[in-house]
Amino acid sequence: MLRFQKILVPTDFSDASREAFGHARALAQASGGTVLLVHVMEMPHYPTLFEGAALVAPAIDDDLRAQLRQQLDALAQEHFVAHGIPVNAVLREGPPTQELLDCATEQGADLIVVATHGYTGLKHMLLGSTTEQIVRHACCPVLTVRAGQRDTAGESTPEA
Repeated sequence: MLRFQKILVPTDFSDASREAFGHARALAQASGGTVLLVHVMEMPHYPTLFEGAALVAPAIDDDLRAQLRQQLDALAQEHFVAHGIPVNAVLREGPPTQELLDCATEQGADLIVVATHGYTGLKHMLLGSTTEQIVRHACCPVLTVRAGQRDTAGESTPEA
């Protein structure tokens, strides 16, 4: 059996992204590995119509960072720590695909377990696919988990 010591699991806090958690947890338990739970915050762009507007943006960003950090830590606790899996919750900023790929390389990930929303057609074209780009450019193997498929316990999950 393959032994994965560092398993990177991206999350956008959606139900679909959480479907990857059970798979990552099972793989980490089987191999004694650690999970890197990663959320990437895309920095908002604030149009500055007047000079003082730029001063408000950092405070908004700090509040958002704190909220995201709290959500990420709560997910790590509930889905990994509570099951005895060592986890490192990582909050990054920038373009999601590039930040996830960089994180995998920097942290020496052995595997990326990522959910896919399963969009097709126009939705796929308009929204793009972070998962698709991760599969194409990752430095390690990638396990994709389709939303609405059976989880590791064999229970059916609803289509997102």
